[in-house]
Amino acid sequence: MLTRLGLVYLAGLWLLPLTVYAQAADNAQPSEDAAITPAATGPIAPQPENVQPANAQPENSQSENSQIDKRIFGVLPNYRTADGTAPYQPISAKGKFYIAAKDSFDYPVYPLAGGFAALYQLDNQNPSYGQGLRGYAKRFGAAYGDQAIGNLMTEAVFPALLHEDPRYFRIGPAGGSARHRTLYALTRVFVTHNDHGGARFNFSEWLGNGAAVAISNLYYPSDTRNVSDNLEKLGVQVATDAFSQVLKEFWPDWKRKLFKKKS
Repeated sequence: MLTRLGLVYLAGLWLLPLTVYAQAADNAQPSEDAAITPAATGPIAPQPENVQPANAQPENSQSENSQIDKRIFGVLPNYRTADGTAPYQPISAKGKFYIAAKDSFDYPVYPLAGGFAALYQLDNQNPSYGQGLRGYAKRFGAAYGDQAIGNLMTEAVFPALLHEDPRYFRIGPAGGSARHRTLYALTRVFVTHNDHGGARFNFSEWLGNGAAVAISNLYYPSDTRNVSDNLEKLGVQVATDAFSQVLKEFWPDWKRKLFKKKS
């Protein structure tokens, strides 16, 4: 029988082919040097002063990272993503609580909790919940509670107390290969910014999720209130956050490739 942590890792495996696809599509594009024709190597004709190259951007234009969608695939909340290539700008404690509220109460959170509840029901996690609609309702409530309380603790309460930044700072294609960007995204559960922009261990991620797991003992069955089950729930919370950051990192690339013809 699979554990909750195993189910989360299996659910996250579908991200691997998508990251490979994004990198392969980038590698398939001809480079700028390859696009130069022999005729282009000759003298360059003068251009009118008011004509800009086709790839030029206005001085006030925003980078790809700064135009981040608020929802991944138009569904999953993406309010916590920031531009990792721009100068660091801190957010207030109020801003941290706003992010946590959007991530916890935006409507797509509910079907996501329903998906986790369905996985747990199929694997008969917490057998004392039973099966059928009653068992599913209990698992749905527990799954949603895990998400909402975890978001509140890791994105608002502990970041405000510890002066840490709960956002994910996307590095984008400038960050290098798909492998490097994937590792960067996965390891942000260990590394974060403080409110001055410096790097430090992500205490909010681990202490926040640890507090959420402790609170979850109030609504989980008594037979799961032990050290091993609590450690497993902590692993589920952290693994879910890690996989979600891979989504945040690559979603603009996937969107650009998937809708390239339409553009």
